[in-house]
Amino acid sequence: MTRKTEAADIRTMEDFATYVGLSRPTVSKYFNDPASVRDKTRKRIEAAVAVSGFRPNLFAVNLKRRRTKILGVILPNRADPFYMELTRRIEEIADDAGYFAVVLSSGGRPDREAEAIERFQSMNIAGAIVAPLGQPGAQGKLASLGSRIPLIYVDSPGADDAPFVGTDNSQSFGLIVDYLCRSGDAPCFLGMPDVNRNAHARRIAYERAMAAAGHDPMVLSIPEGSSWDFEKFGHEQMCRAMQAGLPSGTLLCANDRIAFGALLAAWEAGRRVGHGAGFDLRIAGHDDHPLARYTCPPLTTVAQDYAEIARQATARLLAMLGERDPEPAPEGGGDQLLLKASIMLRSSA
Repeated sequence: MTRKTEAADIRTMEDFATYVGLSRPTVSKYFNDPASVRDKTRKRIEAAVAVSGFRPNLFAVNLKRRRTKILGVILPNRADPFYMELTRRIEEIADDAGYFAVVLSSGGRPDREAEAIERFQSMNIAGAIVAPLGQPGAQGKLASLGSRIPLIYVDSPGADDAPFVGTDNSQSFGLIVDYLCRSGDAPCFLGMPDVNRNAHARRIAYERAMAAAGHDPMVLSIPEGSSWDFEKFGHEQMCRAMQAGLPSGTLLCANDRIAFGALLAAWEAGRRVGHGAGFDLRIAGHDDHPLARYTCPPLTTVAQDYAEIARQATARLLAMLGERDPEPAPEGGGDQLLLKASIMLRSSA
């Protein structure tokens, strides 16, 4: 006589199917889409779930499918507020579409980015959203991944022509440089470490904006390196630049976290940062970091639309997977979707 399966004995989908008294395909169909089974069957399964506490192993289930319900996300730093906001929105949108987003951090290291790519390949993910480091070692692996599954780049473009959603650096730096030139000294520029393609893109965008405003670019020299400790970098480079003598009374930083370090260095040196009479230095940034409005003084910057970057990237990925209709193509065609930034005027500049 076969012993009846008890709730405590359930380990697999087969065990649960035996426990609830239904076929495994029916149970599996329910977990894939509860609305796909009859109301009576759904209520029966839900009652069994409530009693047994069973939840299927989504990873094991997905590995048996040709197309999984898992989306992979690779970010350089999950603790950075920009990437935290991207992650939050991606997870929300993926969940609404019936997908499960798995987020891995490269920690700014190419070897860990490569490991994350390999891990997602082994999980048979359906598609991926990646903020790439842009280092040669991982570019080949990302290109290989993108040849097999839908892949969207965010924040920084990939080395190939894969779809990308991010901020239009030319527009954003044109906006802030134009304002700074009209309201005071033309800005010198403190760039960012060479951590991804944004480092080069933002410097070029600054130089072009300065030329458009009728000024020669004033790019501060920085050491080679790829540190993601932007605040420390900004502090150290600002100290060095002030000792050598800043070429302008206005400083534009490649991102807000670098500006945070520059603000500290200026305060330590007794420099009065602000706009108008009584101040001898202006500092501005880029990104509109969540803490930018709480610095002393509050930081003038340009705001990236974090939520819209995540929405557009996830929506395009789901469209590539056939889960929803594609949205209108970007102006000019192609796969590069560049979003406009808006200026945030505060006391620092």
